[in-house]
Amino acid sequence: MTSRSVVVTGLGALTTAGHGVEALWTAAATGVSGVKQIVLDYEFGNNLRIAAQVQDFDLERFFPHLKTSFFDRVTLMALIAADEAVKDAGLAEALPLGPRTSVIVGTGIASLGTIEESSRNMALTQKRPDPLTVPRAMISASASNVGLVYGCTGTTFVVSSACASSAQALGIAFHMVRAGLTDRAIVVGSEAIVTPGGMKAWEMLRVLSPQLCRPFSRGRNGLLLGEGSAALVIEAEEVAAARGARIRGRLLGYGTTSDAKDMLKPDVGGAAEAMTLALADAGLGAEAVGYVNAHGTATILNDSTESEALGRVFGEKLGTLPVSSTKPIHGHTLGAAGAIEAVVTIRALEEGFVPPTINFLEADPACPIDCVANVGRSHAFDVALTNSFAFGGINASLAIGRAA
Repeated sequence: MTSRSVVVTGLGALTTAGHGVEALWTAAATGVSGVKQIVLDYEFGNNLRIAAQVQDFDLERFFPHLKTSFFDRVTLMALIAADEAVKDAGLAEALPLGPRTSVIVGTGIASLGTIEESSRNMALTQKRPDPLTVPRAMISASASNVGLVYGCTGTTFVVSSACASSAQALGIAFHMVRAGLTDRAIVVGSEAIVTPGGMKAWEMLRVLSPQLCRPFSRGRNGLLLGEGSAALVIEAEEVAAARGARIRGRLLGYGTTSDAKDMLKPDVGGAAEAMTLALADAGLGAEAVGYVNAHGTATILNDSTESEALGRVFGEKLGTLPVSSTKPIHGHTLGAAGAIEAVVTIRALEEGFVPPTINFLEADPACPIDCVANVGRSHAFDVALTNSFAFGGINASLAIGRAA
């Protein structure tokens, strides 16, 4: 089987920090949270009114020929992130990208806004659904529309595995490119969960904080939802080199596991094994890792479980291994989290700078890690791990390397 080096040549993002990778990175590096009072189209008895909501974005600015009525919000955000990534990769003038370019999107709940709106209208007004409800609501709509815009006729599909979705999308795309099944993939993570019903459903789970997201800190009391998207163009290194593309990072290894134990309670063994498999896939030992972008949701169970899993993988090194969670900055974006945090991790590798875990009060003995608390840290490193762990016990870990 072919085994090719896989590189990242394009990055894109749309988050609560604003449009673009640099807006996201600046917020992450300087510790500026995008959590805000949310704006909802209607009320559903929502008690929790804060989230990392993306406000004020306009698809027509990027795609003046596209009609927004054809797209759910999750697809709008996916298209905007993909636009930046394709331009960053130097491919905007190379369309159509053709049969050797694939599109893989990761999203946990996808077109929730369209489904809510359609169901609400039918129940309240007995009106027939909008004729575009189906093409907007299809979970694969975001992937198909990205492919349509860029003329990608290679393998196209959506991965939906809750909060591991876009990390798994990246991992699958990485293996496809490495094995020669495709030369290039546009990988997108996108989620639009800040809807009246979406917020209420998460509120009922009792895992949301009413105040601040404090990963790994004593006094943490839950996560804050976010929405947004990120895109990465990945290519076989020989393909990227042939067209003189700039390399921004390297995908080195991917590990994924399933706990198969509990829908909500995370498992130490499954998380640890995902990281171990990612390192083995990369042919690296734990000593090679210089930073971990943690899943770090700020729930009591997740952070202590992830800390114990990190201890199993890194042993005595854990005390001096910088670990941070950037979720207080961009919120927990569920299926988009893996892609957004991969983009942050690549920027951290480029800058030699570890972004902070903000809102940190004091160390929790249940989380014995070197948490980079409140202020970022200059730290040159060559390899990072980024973790995504999902409800349902699905775990994914990616090993990412510096460009050179």
